[in-house]
Amino acid sequence: MEMAMSRANGRPPIADSPRGGQVHWLLAVRSWLTGILLAAPSIGSAQIPTPASVLGFEVGADLHLATYEESIEYFQLLDAATDKLSLIEIGQTSEGRAWFVALISSPQNLADVESYRGIAQRLAHPDGLTDTDARRLARQGKALVHIDGGLHASEVAGAQHTIQLAHDLVAATDDPTIDEILENVIVMVWPSINPDGQSMVANWYRSNVGTPYEVAPLPRLYQKYIGHDNNRDAYMLNMIESRVVGRTWRHWEPHIIYVHHQTAPFPTRIWLPPFAEPIATQAPPLMSRTVNMIGMAIAHGLESRGLPGATHMGTGFDAWYPGYVDYLPMLQHIASFWTETALYRYATPRFYTLNDFPPNRRDLRAETLYSSPWQGGWWHLSDAVEYMRVASLSVLSFAAKYREELLYGRYQSGRDVIVKYRAGPPYAYFIPQDQRDPVAAVELLRRLAFNGIRISQLTEAVTHEGISYPPGTWVIPMDQEFAELARQVLATQSYPDLREFPSGPPEQPYDAAGWTLPYMMDVRVIAATQPLEATTMQAIQPVRGTPADWTTAGASGGAQFDSPPGVGFDTDSVAVGIVPPAGTTNGSGNALVVDAAQNNSFKAINRALALGGTVRFQPGTEGAEGQSGTSGRYVINGLSGEARDAMVNDFALRAARTGDSDGVSVQPSIGMFRPWSPSMDEGWTRWLLEQFGFPFRNLTNADIRGGNLRSRFDVIILASDRPRTIMDGYADGTVPPRYAGGIGDVGTRALDRFVREGGTLIFFNASTAFAIEQFHLPVENVVAELGRGEFFSSGSVFEVITDPSHPVMTGMPERSKIFFDRSPVFTTKEGFEGRVLAKYAEHGSPLLSGYLLGEEYLQGYAAAVDVKRGDGHVVLIGFRPQWRGQTFGTFRVVFNAALYGAGVAGAVPDSSEFWSAPDAPEEGNGS
Repeated sequence: MEMAMSRANGRPPIADSPRGGQVHWLLAVRSWLTGILLAAPSIGSAQIPTPASVLGFEVGADLHLATYEESIEYFQLLDAATDKLSLIEIGQTSEGRAWFVALISSPQNLADVESYRGIAQRLAHPDGLTDTDARRLARQGKALVHIDGGLHASEVAGAQHTIQLAHDLVAATDDPTIDEILENVIVMVWPSINPDGQSMVANWYRSNVGTPYEVAPLPRLYQKYIGHDNNRDAYMLNMIESRVVGRTWRHWEPHIIYVHHQTAPFPTRIWLPPFAEPIATQAPPLMSRTVNMIGMAIAHGLESRGLPGATHMGTGFDAWYPGYVDYLPMLQHIASFWTETALYRYATPRFYTLNDFPPNRRDLRAETLYSSPWQGGWWHLSDAVEYMRVASLSVLSFAAKYREELLYGRYQSGRDVIVKYRAGPPYAYFIPQDQRDPVAAVELLRRLAFNGIRISQLTEAVTHEGISYPPGTWVIPMDQEFAELARQVLATQSYPDLREFPSGPPEQPYDAAGWTLPYMMDVRVIAATQPLEATTMQAIQPVRGTPADWTTAGASGGAQFDSPPGVGFDTDSVAVGIVPPAGTTNGSGNALVVDAAQNNSFKAINRALALGGTVRFQPGTEGAEGQSGTSGRYVINGLSGEARDAMVNDFALRAARTGDSDGVSVQPSIGMFRPWSPSMDEGWTRWLLEQFGFPFRNLTNADIRGGNLRSRFDVIILASDRPRTIMDGYADGTVPPRYAGGIGDVGTRALDRFVREGGTLIFFNASTAFAIEQFHLPVENVVAELGRGEFFSSGSVFEVITDPSHPVMTGMPERSKIFFDRSPVFTTKEGFEGRVLAKYAEHGSPLLSGYLLGEEYLQGYAAAVDVKRGDGHVVLIGFRPQWRGQTFGTFRVVFNAALYGAGVAGAVPDSSEFWSAPDAPEEGNGS
C-alpha cells in the first residue's frame, strides 16, 4: 500500500489541471482508489504484485500511461516474486537506457533454458542435420515466442499491454490454457521494443492531460534520430536499437515474432494477417502459411471472447518491403508479423457513432474477413490493451498446441532453402574488393553478416563464367539457410502492376517498391548463374574473426571505417572479419588529396578541420556539349605526417600526396532546419552528418525567423519535408504555443535574405517545392500536376546522368543510381541562371528497381539543379540522397552540398552545356 500511495501522490492530481472538470476529477479519484484497493499487502516471494499496486493505476486506465522506467520497475518486482520470470538485460538504447527482456515459462523450463536455446539454435541452422534428428529435437524443444509493444511509441497500448500480459502469465492458477503455455513455450516479453520512445510519449502526455493540449502530438521524434522509421531499419542496422534486437534474435533464434502496432483501418478494431498483396518475393512459403494460420487463430481467440471487429488483408498492410523489423525475420525462417489495433490518441477515450464511419461501413454488413463488424461506442485504452492481451495469448496458445510443428517447420524451411540454392541460381554472389568506394562493400557485407549471412573470401584467383576474381574477393555462397535474405536485398525488384480497379491508377505500395542494395550503395555485386566449379569451391575460405565483447564494445567505439558508432558490427564473429583493404597513399608532398568517391574522405576532411588543418577544393573541368565533366578534389593541408597517416589507416582511404595547395578554402558553418513537426528525413540527415563528423547546428522556427542568418551560417539544409510543414508547422491550438506554426512569411524572407547575401540553401526532394514556390524560382516540377494514372513511382531506384564537374556532384559516377520517392522532375524557365547537376537520359526508362509509370515524363529532364539567386545559391536535389541511411552511393551529394559555401560556389561557372531543356512530351505519347 505504501508503494501505491507513493506512486499516486508522486503525480499532479488531474483535477488541478487548468481543464479540471468533473469527469477528470472522477477518473483521478477512481484511479487513486483502485491503486489502494488492489495494492498487495506485501511483496514477497509467494505473492505476485498486481500492476496497479506498483503503477498506482490499472493498466489501460483512461488518462494514464506508464513510462518505461515504471514498467521495468514492475518487471523487476515480478522477477523477485516468481520463479516463472527471469529479467535479462540485453543492451542500451540510443539515449542510454538499460534495455531488458523477460523470459516467462515454467520454473523447470527456465532452469533448463540454455538447453532449449541450444535446440532452437540447431534447428535454425539445419545444415548437416537429418530429418530424423530434427524431428527428435523438435519433440524435445520448446517454442520461443517474442512478444513486444511500443515500437512506434505514439501507438501506446502495446507497451502497456506487456505489463498486464506478464502479470497474467505468472499469476494465473488453475488455468489450463496458461499452464499449457508455460509448459510448452518460453515467452520472450519485451516490456517495450522502444524504451526511449515509451518514456518520451508517456511524459509528454502527462504534461498535457487536463489541458487543451491533452492529445497534442509529440514535437520530437520518438527515437533519437528516426522516429517511426525504427521499423524500417531491419537489414541496414544503422540504429543501435536495431542491432540490439538483431543480436538478441540471433542469440535465441525464436520461432515466432509478434510486434504490436496501432493503426487499424477504421472502423475495424484490429487488423491481422494474412497480409495485403504483394508480399516479399523471397518469403519462404512455409513461413507465410504459418503466419496466415496464426492470424486466423488470433481472430478466433478474439471472437471466442466477444471482441468483435477483426479484419485481414485489405489493400493497406502489404509485406513487400523487407526492411520491417517485424517482417525481415520471415527471411530467416521465423514466423514474423505485426497486427494493428485501433487507436484514438494516447489514453484519452473517444465515443464513435455510425456518422463517424465511412459510408461503405455503415450498414454493418458481415464479410468473409470481417465477420463481426464493430458497431461503434466508446473506445478506451483499456479496450486496445484487452484486444492486444487476447491476441498475444492466442499466439502463445497456438505456439503451445503446435510446438513441435513450429520447431520442425523452422528446420524444414531452412533446409529447403539450402536445397533450393544447391540446385539452382543464383549459386553465389561475388563482391570484388576493388570498388569505387572499397568501404561501401564492407558496410554492405557487415550488415548481412550481422543478420546471420555467412560470408567467405577467395584465397586465390579464380575465373567463373568468364570473369576473373582476384584473391580477397568476397563470396556469399547461397547454399545457406538465410540465403533468401541475401537475395531479397541484393537482387532487383519489380513491383507488380496492381491497380485500384481495371484500367485505374496503380495501388500505392505501403512502403518502398525497390531497394536493391548494390545500386543504393554503389557496390559491384555479381551473381553466379552457374554452379561453382570444384576449384572455385576449394579457394573459398569462410570469414571469421575475434568478436568484441557486446557488453564492453561501446566504449571502444567500433571500427573507425564503419558508419555506425558504438556497439556495432565488431561484436559479430563473421562481420568483424570483413575489413576493407588497408589505406594507401601515393605521390609526395605535405598535402593529402582525398577522393570524394570514398565516403570516408569526408570523415578525413572533418577530422582535419577539427585538428586545425586546412581543406581546399579544386574544381573539376566541364564536359563538352551534353557531356559530363570531371570531378573536383579536396586537398588537406596543415597536418603532421603522423596525423595524415592515421586518417588514411583509420578510414581505409586510397589517397594521394601532393605539394599543390591551390583551390578555394572549405570550412563552412552549417545549419539544418529541425521543425517541431517531427521529420524523419531531418533525423536521418542529422544522423548521417554526425556519423561522418560534420559540425552543424539545428535551427528551429524561431532561429530562422530571428534572421541575421548570413552572419552565422554559410550553408543551411532543409531535409525532405512538405512545404506546409516548413511554412505552417502545427496549427495554433493543436500543440502548446511554443511548438505551433512554421517559419511563416518572416522566416521565408529571412531565408531569402540569407541566400541573396551569399548563403547556400540546400533542399532535398519534397522541400524543393517550398523553395520553388516561396522564392518564385525559374524552375518547374513537370510532374507536380500529374495524376497517378499518368505518372507514379514511390520508393524506387533510378539511373541519372550526373555532371561531377559541379562541386555538389564531385565523386559521383557519370551514370549514378538515385532513390526516387515521389520526387520532383525539373525543367527551367525564362530567367534561369545556374547549373543542372543531374539529368535523366533522353530515351528509355530510368527505372532500375521498383516501379515506374510514365517514363516519358522524365526523359531528358533534370534531377538536381543549382539556382543562382542574388549572391548565393539555392540547390534543389530532386531525390532522397540519404534515404534511411541506405543510399551510400549518394551520401557524397549530402556531404558536398554541406561544403558548398560561398567560396566553393564562387569557383564554379554559372552555366554549362551539360543540359538543355527538352520539349514537353505530347499528351498520351509515351516512349
